[in-house]
Amino acid sequence: MLSRSYEDELFRKLYLLGSEETDGLIDEFCMRCHSPVGVYLKEIPPADGSKLSKIAKRGVFCDFCHTISGYEKIGNGTYELSPGIVKLGPFEESESPGHETAYSELHTKSEFCGICHNLYHPTNNIPLELTYTEWEEGPYAEEGIQCQDCHMRQSPGIPATGTTERPDYPGIAGAGGGKRPHLYTHYFIGGNTISQIQTDDGYTQMAIERLQAAATLEITPPTNVIAGTENTVKVKITNAGAGHYLPTGLTELRQMWLYIKITDDSGKVIYESGTLDNEGNIDQVSTIYHSVFADKDGNPTEKLWEIESPISDNRIPPKESATEEYLFTIPIGATLPLNVEATLKYRSAPQHLVDELFGKDKVVPLVIDMVTEKS
Repeated sequence: MLSRSYEDELFRKLYLLGSEETDGLIDEFCMRCHSPVGVYLKEIPPADGSKLSKIAKRGVFCDFCHTISGYEKIGNGTYELSPGIVKLGPFEESESPGHETAYSELHTKSEFCGICHNLYHPTNNIPLELTYTEWEEGPYAEEGIQCQDCHMRQSPGIPATGTTERPDYPGIAGAGGGKRPHLYTHYFIGGNTISQIQTDDGYTQMAIERLQAAATLEITPPTNVIAGTENTVKVKITNAGAGHYLPTGLTELRQMWLYIKITDDSGKVIYESGTLDNEGNIDQVSTIYHSVFADKDGNPTEKLWEIESPISDNRIPPKESATEEYLFTIPIGATLPLNVEATLKYRSAPQHLVDELFGKDKVVPLVIDMVTEKS
């Protein structure tokens, strides 16, 4: 997915809008991570990519990562580069017929990922994305589990999360090399399913597999069920598989919410929450797990460049839980017992923003059923 960092159509449309509305202020800031070679070669600005070389349009590619030799600080793409014939990587003894090699401890640590996967507003320093910090302050860091131990062990059908196997992949890294106990996979899959609008080479399916191995649900069903009375259902959501908050990344865009349906024994729906209306909006009574930021006037905004202050953040830290409680009335004549079905859902961006960027009804973001539980 790193190879799509420049091509990602959602990113590019949002980026061009931001460049236009800020008179180019965000051009280099965003592209330090989305087209780092474009920034390094001073081909950015302009934001429209008209000066970008073919190699810069490849986003984050092999040679770029393997020439990172350090960083100024965690976040905002403050990497230090050592381009040349020496390529840096995680193996202490390696030889290549094409270039020289050197061991880099940094390539084995989460700090390498944190260079870009912490993001602070370029003018007011408000945290916009803290995926690295969420890991650093959580239980996976305490256990010594690095970002690479999940995101570079995934392969098709094996999401490699905290709830699944994270296997080794023995093999030979290059021609003439010896067999190693583990070769890191390089899919770099997260929860981004917007690649659906492009040729995605299976990336969307792998993102779905990762999302479906991230959380668990536990239903506390209603008690003392009597027709004509009020009752409650509780649903506990546990971040069981992610080493960071759920969701993470640019979470003013990403949405995770709970859909719940309560039916009587005849199948009649007596309560429902978490539905989408005809415009693709999540109903007003649902809790959306995401970050909310305000602009200079205190109004919620999903545009990074407008953010002036945080409003709320109800996302779920790793190995922690959140509980939703639903109050409903059991109608007279309901056929008992009741059936409860809960599904945790996710999409990479809200429909109204996608409509603004692509045009109404042009693209519908995939809604992923992460996990379903019944009682």
